[in-house]
Amino acid sequence: MNRNVLFPKESYQIVAAILQVHKTLGCGFLEKVYQEALEIEFKSKGIPFEREKRVNVVYKGSVLDTYYVVDFVCYEKIVVELKACEEVLSAHVAQVINYLKVGNFQLGILANFMKNLFGLGE
Repeated sequence: MNRNVLFPKESYQIVAAILQVHKTLGCGFLEKVYQEALEIEFKSKGIPFEREKRVNVVYKGSVLDTYYVVDFVCYEKIVVELKACEEVLSAHVAQVINYLKVGNFQLGILANFMKNLFGLGE
């Protein structure tokens, strides 16, 4: 395994689950459909996860009223954010980076369930 990849075993399992959902459903569904399907896939593969995990933002020791809701947190350290859009924007990447910062997570996976997910067509 590549030593430069954080959590290679866990990352591989998560990506394999994402690919299975994409292979089974294809593209064109709402993000929530993929989220539900991925929850089923995570359960079947024994991947520990929290779905729609609320992550508080702390400023100078005070918890703000504003918080983030992460699609999935797997293995208590990997953020998985799902999209179903024509293209991934810098704002989507920034969203994942913010999740990593405020939640003190170590790795983020951003998956877009459109035609070019990991180079796959329909």
